[in-house]
Amino acid sequence: MIPGSATSLDSPGWQEQLTASIRHPKELFDFLELDGSYLREALAAHSDFQVRVPHAYLSRIKKGDPNDPLLRQILPVSEELLAVPGYSKDPLAEQQANPVPGLIHKYHGRLLLVVSPNCAVNCRYCFRRHFPYQENRPARPEWQNALDYIARDASISEVIYSGGDPLVTGDNQLQWLTEQIADIRHVKRLRIHTRLPVVIPDRITDSCLQWLTGTRLQTSMVIHSNHPNELDDSVGASLLALKAAGVTVLNQSVLLAGINDDADTLAQLSERLFEFGTLPYYLHQLDKISGAAHFEVCDETARQLHSQLLVRLPGYLVPKLVREIPGSPSKVPLT
Repeated sequence: MIPGSATSLDSPGWQEQLTASIRHPKELFDFLELDGSYLREALAAHSDFQVRVPHAYLSRIKKGDPNDPLLRQILPVSEELLAVPGYSKDPLAEQQANPVPGLIHKYHGRLLLVVSPNCAVNCRYCFRRHFPYQENRPARPEWQNALDYIARDASISEVIYSGGDPLVTGDNQLQWLTEQIADIRHVKRLRIHTRLPVVIPDRITDSCLQWLTGTRLQTSMVIHSNHPNELDDSVGASLLALKAAGVTVLNQSVLLAGINDDADTLAQLSERLFEFGTLPYYLHQLDKISGAAHFEVCDETARQLHSQLLVRLPGYLVPKLVREIPGSPSKVPLT
């Protein structure tokens, strides 16, 4: 076992934890001792986008508190079923940038592979909650189409693993795919976008670190944490193990009404991340996905919050405030 890693010999493996995740609102309400009068609306929203949350994440949520900032990220509510102007099922026009199954190519020099259609946790604001994963689930032989696409385009210097969550995939498959990409000489960097180190920190195992660092590729991992309460010591151990192995670790957050739309929370998040060897990278304005309008924070408030962070924190702890706009050549800064 890598020194400092979160995996414990007496805890269930990450696959077992994934299998044991709560997948129904009734289980969620019972476990967290929530007011049952809201169960009916949770069931209705669950029918559109299902509940999924592992126990490692649930353990950080205060029981009986409907306003817990971690709970609000994973609890289905009736507002998700409202049709709101400006919100759609493909707000980033990703289906127009999906030239072969499993591959999304929006920006110069880098592209994204949909390594897994599944996540360990279903965040209610997810911009891919309506993504056509059934059409983007290549098996190993079919990955060759994506690899050939990368090999033909010498401008591609970075490949990004995404999903779903790529770390839901087993390490043998990830090692195979990473070795195939490393064989493409013009690819220099591998980036992994994942929430697994936050929601199931035991996912960072020796075998995971092996494929992350076992090729010539420079490797970075962008985790996704929105609130300092998500970052307990078990998460910290996994993040520090990644750093110790030579992986560059960054964080991206989404600005969410009622969860992290205040300067104190965002400053504490940045400080906590840095304690665990992780740099704040992006603070995203909400992608306008159907079902998530109740999380929106206006741009004026977002800019004010960002200005407050600039005053309170050293520059390297202030994430870039950005929005993704379909057709733009990059993320669009809002400050």
